[in-house]
Amino acid sequence: MFGFKDLIGLIVSAFIILPVVLFLRELGYLITSGIFGVRNPRLTIGSGPRIFKFGIFDIRKYYHIYSWFSYDSIKRESKLAYISIYAGPVLTNLCFALLINALLANGVIQSFQIFWSRFIFYAFYYILFDSVPMLTVNGKPNNGMIIYEMIRYGKRVDYNTEPFIPTTTKVEKQYQKIMEKRKKMKRK
Repeated sequence: MFGFKDLIGLIVSAFIILPVVLFLRELGYLITSGIFGVRNPRLTIGSGPRIFKFGIFDIRKYYHIYSWFSYDSIKRESKLAYISIYAGPVLTNLCFALLINALLANGVIQSFQIFWSRFIFYAFYYILFDSVPMLTVNGKPNNGMIIYEMIRYGKRVDYNTEPFIPTTTKVEKQYQKIMEKRKKMKRK
């Protein structure tokens, strides 16, 4: 039976745990891409109007589920670089989930066991759907499919013309256009 305690757990999961897991996922792109020297990286959290931009972090007003990593170019372009960048989110969530699980198993963080168990659940949820090769609803490959294609074929084999990760410059131009349209609509 779903009770008040479950409602609180759902709210904590949706507005605390899930955003942190998503942030760690996107951070995985950032960490691995930094190793291969990307130019102009940006980590965008949320969608809609910008709340603030601090360095490479772009925080938006609306819900955190729609978050992404972007960059303009990569210094050391190779198959290994692309495989590593797309494996970054999976490995980051896996490392954090295993670390927290080890801390729970050893009694280090027992006082918040339900919270951490939910964190591990959501981390593995994203690991599963990020690593099993499949096409997403919009017909684009997920990270698992990109990694599979890079290992098997050495290149992209789907028929999408858009890059897997958008360029930061293009994303910023699109954002500015949308904000201009919103301003014009508000004036009318």
